[in-house]
Amino acid sequence: MKYKCKQRYCHQIIKKYNMKLFDVYPLYDIEPVKAHLTTIWDKDGNKYLDFYGGHAVISIGHTHPHYVKTISEQLGKIGFYSNSVKNQLQLDVAEKLGKLSGYEDYTLFFCNSGAEANENAFKLASFTNKRSKVIAFSQSFHGRTSGAVAATDNPTIVSPFNAMHNIDFLPWNDVVAAETAISKGDASAVIIEGVQGVGGINVPDTAFLKALKSLTKQYGTYLILDEIQSGYGRSGKFFAHQYAAIRPDIITVAKGMGNGFPIAGVLISPVFTAAYGMLGTTFGGNHLACAAAQAVLDVIEDENLIQNAAEVGDYLMKAAKGLKGLKEIRGMGLIVGLEFEFPVAAVRKKLLFEEGIFTGYSGKNTIRLLPPLCITKNEVDRLISSLKIVLENN
Repeated sequence: MKYKCKQRYCHQIIKKYNMKLFDVYPLYDIEPVKAHLTTIWDKDGNKYLDFYGGHAVISIGHTHPHYVKTISEQLGKIGFYSNSVKNQLQLDVAEKLGKLSGYEDYTLFFCNSGAEANENAFKLASFTNKRSKVIAFSQSFHGRTSGAVAATDNPTIVSPFNAMHNIDFLPWNDVVAAETAISKGDASAVIIEGVQGVGGINVPDTAFLKALKSLTKQYGTYLILDEIQSGYGRSGKFFAHQYAAIRPDIITVAKGMGNGFPIAGVLISPVFTAAYGMLGTTFGGNHLACAAAQAVLDVIEDENLIQNAAEVGDYLMKAAKGLKGLKEIRGMGLIVGLEFEFPVAAVRKKLLFEEGIFTGYSGKNTIRLLPPLCITKNEVDRLISSLKIVLENN
């Protein structure tokens, strides 16, 4: 038997059932189609200056020539195979990461995202000291998966399933509260961001980080430094916690590690012993991901981007002083928060649609700046000039 249908009717059925996206992102009506270093073009040919880097992901600049060449050449060889065979690229990335970060005696576990890195950090700590509690801090953000979101101080994104994890939240920069909690001896790990990103660009006090390191060591708890947003040179050092001259037990990295290619990692101190099956991943550390990570480290080193982040970040924070309605400047290097005395949604919208500049936010009153590490002082001048125009007319 043959089935017939009129073309128009069939088209209506097909159109009716087209798959759509699960609507969880509020979107600006802009579609980027091209980018280079610090510049983005949309489908209509409009040009934008990127002072947000897609949530601090773009580290060495969009479509950097060395990055594009390295990934393209690797794709022509092999893009993926599982972690059941050797992959020299993984060893190359680990060697260079250890060298540039100063953690050559640590080992590296590859994964795919910041949340996944933190999940594996929690798991490693718990496997080792046989405890389950994690201590986190007010205004923290550590990801959106099971344990990572449970350790995130935002109840609106924590489901009942996530809430079953054993998490204690402590006040930020409160040494007394930290000592009281850690001295109970029942916490598997303490997790803290090198600089709080989503929470408002809050920098932990040096004395606070040193106290956490001392207390965790004393009571058999592991210190996890979440450097997912603040790491990879963004702070003006390879890791933000290095300003405090401490060495955590575990460091988690992602975002700028791949400059847009999904890759993440866990840097693990020598106190941990690996065992087959303890951690695992299908895609983590694949050939293409490692090619991207290697290119990022090459450019960071060859173009002195950590020094540039320190110098241009300092220039930015000085140039921002005196902006109308500015309450406080926070941050280090090129992870910068400008807190105003009023909500900044309208300011950011005007910066984007009238001045052609991408920025981010942390809370209602803070503009979050996370540009590529290759941003220049001239581009900072343009941002400040545009901010002055927008603020005058706000």
